[in-house]
Amino acid sequence: MPAPFKAAVVQASSVPYDTLAAAEKAAGLIREAARGGASLAVFPEAFLGGYPKGASFGAPIGMRKPQGREDFRAYHEAAIALDGPEVELVAEAVAETGIFLVIGVIERDGGTVYCTALFFDGENGLVAKHRKLMPTGAERLIWGFGDGSTMPVIDTPMGRVGAVICWENYMPALRLAMYDQGITLYCAPTADDRDGWAATMRHIALEGRCFVLSACQHITRGAFPDDFDCALGDAPDTVLMRGGSMIVDPLGNVLAGPYFEGEDILYAQIDPAEVVRGKFDFDVVGHYARPDVFNLSVNVAPMKAVTRSGD
Repeated sequence: MPAPFKAAVVQASSVPYDTLAAAEKAAGLIREAARGGASLAVFPEAFLGGYPKGASFGAPIGMRKPQGREDFRAYHEAAIALDGPEVELVAEAVAETGIFLVIGVIERDGGTVYCTALFFDGENGLVAKHRKLMPTGAERLIWGFGDGSTMPVIDTPMGRVGAVICWENYMPALRLAMYDQGITLYCAPTADDRDGWAATMRHIALEGRCFVLSACQHITRGAFPDDFDCALGDAPDTVLMRGGSMIVDPLGNVLAGPYFEGEDILYAQIDPAEVVRGKFDFDVVGHYARPDVFNLSVNVAPMKAVTRSGD
């Protein structure tokens, strides 16, 4: 059984459209979390690359405005490549501190960008990624769709770590696929700062009998460039996302948060033995399952637009 340890959720604003600066900020926050005693840290959705809250990308039904195309070009440029300097900066901080990190990024792959969670460990650097399977609402205009090949749950000395991004957490089949992989440290990078999010995180902790660590940005309009197209207005002090980061134990008890007052790092002591204690009376993929009635099929093959054969 893994020993108890301290975990952190990082509630901070990104540096939209200056991704190298965002990576430098992330590296500093990783070091701060480590100084605070954390062995595991979770950052919000789209911390590198930015979450364009309130932007429309000039796309009324049936048309695309030239400014919207330019807005997408700028957003595409702000996304990261997995072999780029931003990942290198984060990996250096992880190697220096020995922390295990889950961080939300906007990943550039060809002409498409994906909302992705990256997993780092101190010894091996970037070890895995999860691409968001189902962008929500207008996110589908700017983000590609992930597939079943990037839904990892990673064995670590602290437990089994996986990530489900924002409203993917409302997908029962996806949650069940994660529980089936034995997840004990369920990370939920998000952009949802609504009051109801806390209830979802507590439900998932109870349903999966796992620790849930949710991180959301606290960010104002002033963090974005002056020419950013924002439906919420241009007053610099307008709060676009108010946080609400939190940590929940396997019986649904809130260990930290939800916090809405500004940027902060929230910590909680994690006892992995609580996972097994919780499963005494409920194991959704074990003694509480009914595979004779219900069965989930998961396709974990990469879905390629083009496959090649022969020479």
